[in-house]
Amino acid sequence: MQDTSFTVNKEQLEVTTSRVFRATPERLWQAHTDSNQITQWWGPGAYETTIDKNEIRVGGGWRYVQKAKDGDISAFRGEYKEIDEPHKLVRTFEYEPMAGHVLLETVTIEPLSDGQTKVTATAHYDNIQDLEGMVSMGMESGERESFERLAKLVEQ
Repeated sequence: MQDTSFTVNKEQLEVTTSRVFRATPERLWQAHTDSNQITQWWGPGAYETTIDKNEIRVGGGWRYVQKAKDGDISAFRGEYKEIDEPHKLVRTFEYEPMAGHVLLETVTIEPLSDGQTKVTATAHYDNIQDLEGMVSMGMESGERESFERLAKLVEQ
């Protein structure tokens, strides 16, 4: 089993999550861009994720909604800034209950040897308060669980 790396770099105002998967870049790209597949791995498994919008094009919007078992709803949204299939996705990311605190997320998909691929997601924040706020809300456990769920999906 591969381990997921989670690193907080306060000087660079970045949080980086990475993992090596036993899957092709194309398979991982599909998992990151196909709405039906995103709902199977994005976010903690205790939530049901639905896709409200997912316009995979520069300038296109995205919005994912998560529903807890108790009915509590959280939504996330942003805009795609750069798309380089199947290697890179860059988008803004905003947690709607904390509107105005927008980060820039870059996902790189790098082919390795033996049919393996490294996925690195880097979140860049505008300030230390936003970074520390997101980390304190359980970002690490959510990222690790998401990458574990992604592995189960793409390595079938």
